[in-house]
Amino acid sequence: MFRVCSSFIAWVLAFGLMAGAGSAGALEVGDTVRLPDVQTLDGRTLSAASLLGKPLIVEVWASWCPFCAMQNPRLQKLYERTRGTPLQVLTISIDKDPREAAEYLRKRGYTFPVTMDSPALRGVFSPRKGLPELYVIDARGRVVQKEVGEMLEDEVAALDRHARP
Repeated sequence: MFRVCSSFIAWVLAFGLMAGAGSAGALEVGDTVRLPDVQTLDGRTLSAASLLGKPLIVEVWASWCPFCAMQNPRLQKLYERTRGTPLQVLTISIDKDPREAAEYLRKRGYTFPVTMDSPALRGVFSPRKGLPELYVIDARGRVVQKEVGEMLEDEVAALDRHARP
């Protein structure tokens, strides 16, 4: 066993890295989320503040996941179709090596924003139940949809409803 320092817990709570009201389990529909700032693989910083007040789709994936390989082209189409709308897309690669994730994206021509998994993001989106995992977070920061496993073409396409006010 290990001791948890009370100042560490205060730090985590202060920076909003825990989902829901005291939730220690997996993030679920109805929970409120506060994302940390993240750096994307292309070197941009997405601040948590820049995502506030906008609906957001977050997908957790890996380059070695066959179900992610089937879903990611569908997500790319959604990303392209909803550019210029309030709907934001952010994906989280759980690959160990960012070069593997970057090569995967390059080979497939994906342009949706990608960040690498981190302790801060695991504090929000873990424990995971499978891959891919997709969350729809409304403009108030509340999880309104959670999908574990591959979504079909029409299911991903229907997510564009969150782009409309």
